[in-house]
Amino acid sequence: MEPLSGIVVVEMSLAVQGPAAALYLCDMGAQVIKVEPPLGDPSRYGRGIGNETPAGSIGPQFAAVNRGKRSVCLDSSTELGNRAIQALLARADVFLTNYREPALKKMNLDYATLHERYPKLVYASVNGFGPLGPDADKAMLDGAAIARGGLASLTGTAGQRCLPGAIIADTSGAMQLALGVVTGLFARERHGVGQRVQTSALGAQLWLQQWELTHVAMTGAELERQGNHHPIIRGTYGVYETSDGGAIMIAHTMQQDAWDAFCTEGGIPELAVDPRCQTPGLRLGEGLTDADSLEIRALVEKAFLSKTAAEWDAFLRTQPETIFERVRTLPEVLEDEQSVINNYITGIDVPGSGPTKTVGNVVTLSETPGRPKGNPPVLGEANPEILGGSVFRLPK
Repeated sequence: MEPLSGIVVVEMSLAVQGPAAALYLCDMGAQVIKVEPPLGDPSRYGRGIGNETPAGSIGPQFAAVNRGKRSVCLDSSTELGNRAIQALLARADVFLTNYREPALKKMNLDYATLHERYPKLVYASVNGFGPLGPDADKAMLDGAAIARGGLASLTGTAGQRCLPGAIIADTSGAMQLALGVVTGLFARERHGVGQRVQTSALGAQLWLQQWELTHVAMTGAELERQGNHHPIIRGTYGVYETSDGGAIMIAHTMQQDAWDAFCTEGGIPELAVDPRCQTPGLRLGEGLTDADSLEIRALVEKAFLSKTAAEWDAFLRTQPETIFERVRTLPEVLEDEQSVINNYITGIDVPGSGPTKTVGNVVTLSETPGRPKGNPPVLGEANPEILGGSVFRLPK
């Protein structure tokens, strides 16, 4: 038994933010029926940099967030296609979409219409900038939400703003939507009503920056980009290059003997007795000036450049009071024992290109665990079964 066994989700969404939310529900046991337009989700055949899989193969983005779903291909703008969607919704528990509001209204798939027809349906929608306001229907891609949410202003070096190396606006928006859906299902179980669940990529960016935004609101501080360091944290916290071109992220040395050992190993014994580094709080920058922080970081940089990343990793693993990690490349992440043993990485077979790895289900439950459900679907593979009369009947 899985936590969402018996729940039927009709997903009508594109790209990442909607599909990734539905993916979580799928891994937790829900049947997810992905309704695609005649040419499919536009991301279905997206290539991206360095992609030498055969032409026409399912693309990595689509494969990552649509594994295990059933694909129904129809034209929702036609009378027959719309009747088919209504037939699906009549048996569904959740309608999940990231289509823009004007398009949904045109297809009679807006919340007001569907809530009247199916009062217990959980109607889950996600967009770029929130359901209200002048930009409620503004088009969005991941970087736009990151820019508007402020994260791009604090990422990068003093002379250059940068985007993060992952589409965290889309994926965090998806996580918020998935959380909203299970909350809506719980509320329906308790109170007997369906309702609309809404969030956005912008809202998710603010959620990710709760500390930083509250710090600015409370103090009036103007945070600045700090490159390899956090804009609020002075002291040693940050990423440091090693002699072989690798890197180590050192977060904290919690005990003095761990700090002394690090300074000795790195050839900077002067920092072991420096009064600016004698407590855990000082090493995290409490009470330090910007000038102090720069001087300390320069010596820590010198220390890390004295050895390879592997040498530092081996040494720091002998220091349990030091919080650190070696910076891993994405190929290394896919092979990381810790991720593999926790089943965070799963295998799938992608139509057109074959076996590969992707991210699996990262939430575990002790008694009713979910599990990855399989491969990304071929476009329209479920049409005969789902629309052929064996499962749903079209309303007249």
